[in-house]
Amino acid sequence: MLSAHDQVASLLHLDSSHSGDSITRRLSARFADAWRERHGTSGYRYRDLVADPVPPISAAYCELGRRVERNGYVPPAKVDALIETAAEEREWALTLPLVEQFAGAGTVLIGAPMYNFSVPASLKAWIDRITFPGAYTDPDTGRSLLHGKRIVVVTARGGAYGPGTPREGFDFQEPYLRAYFANLGVAEDGVSFVNAEMTLADLVPHLARFREMAARSLAGAEEAVVALASR
Repeated sequence: MLSAHDQVASLLHLDSSHSGDSITRRLSARFADAWRERHGTSGYRYRDLVADPVPPISAAYCELGRRVERNGYVPPAKVDALIETAAEEREWALTLPLVEQFAGAGTVLIGAPMYNFSVPASLKAWIDRITFPGAYTDPDTGRSLLHGKRIVVVTARGGAYGPGTPREGFDFQEPYLRAYFANLGVAEDGVSFVNAEMTLADLVPHLARFREMAARSLAGAEEAVVALASR
């Protein structure tokens, strides 16, 4: 379980956009700047999931994971004893540092543009890698160790996907991430989303009429990330 101090004093910042003019990178940087002004730099960790990608999981990862599951709630510190092959050892060497980094961060900040109604493959590879059986479960009680963690997701969408919009049902990004972190045991009120919408209005001619809406959405997102970082 994270201490009260760790919950506010450590930030893991992840970016997953492939764009050279990324709105999510801009917004997540605003959050990180405001957070560092409040908490200092010692607890800040950053990973660019595009420039420094997480390798996709392999068959050996899955084999090791299934073996761990068959042994009940095995904490990460005891997984080594269940490794049987060199391939599994390599997979665990790639996995454990990411698991520890995620588990040890009081706040996790994720820049996640919407790609084809969902999340980028770079982010999904990180999700697949850190979701190792039992990694965030108390072996004595079976309860999640992540209940006090804070997740902030900054998104950018080319269109509008909010409640009441024609494409509301096309949003497989926010519902997916909410369900994912809830399944890990993060409290519902521990997950926040900041969505900048209609970001293609300045680029795509037939969306030009939505430029004012896009500007308002981006301005609101910029205010929201600073406010969240200041909590």
